[in-house]
Amino acid sequence: MKASAAEGAGEEGTTPPADVAVAVPSAATGGPVSHAIFRVARTHRMIAGQLLRRVGLHPGQELVMMQLWELGPQRQADLVRLLDSDAATMARTVRRLEQAGFVRRCPCADDKRAYLIEATTASHALREQVESLWRQLEDATLANLSPAEQADVLHVLEGLESRLTHAAAQLGA
Repeated sequence: MKASAAEGAGEEGTTPPADVAVAVPSAATGGPVSHAIFRVARTHRMIAGQLLRRVGLHPGQELVMMQLWELGPQRQADLVRLLDSDAATMARTVRRLEQAGFVRRCPCADDKRAYLIEATTASHALREQVESLWRQLEDATLANLSPAEQADVLHVLEGLESRLTHAAAQLGA
């Protein structure tokens, strides 16, 4: 049974119960999949934010930390490229991580204008917690799906990402 968002949402700004389908607004009827992707992404990010707050991080900061843990010290510009971010957002993220004691800036030996961003010892203690939180997020996302269904979801999402990346390149050309 399909209910409108207003019927199932309760208070303004809350998420409707899981068993209530959200009606696609008439202005979005030409893009019901895009509307669903937006809703899924918003809810996924909200849950990620709730989990990450437990360890003092905000969504996106854990992605920077994952790159630093995996690859070692990186130039800020390299982090921008790796995470498909913009320079201003990355600067703000690195500054906040530095203030929290999770990263430090060190002069780059081969480029005197640049700094390397490196994970601190304190952040390495955080890694296990972040990995656990990501497992919780994955479990919440894929609850009750068989391994074959999980593989199908991943395959469809990878295909969507590929098509959207191609479309973005075409728009930017």
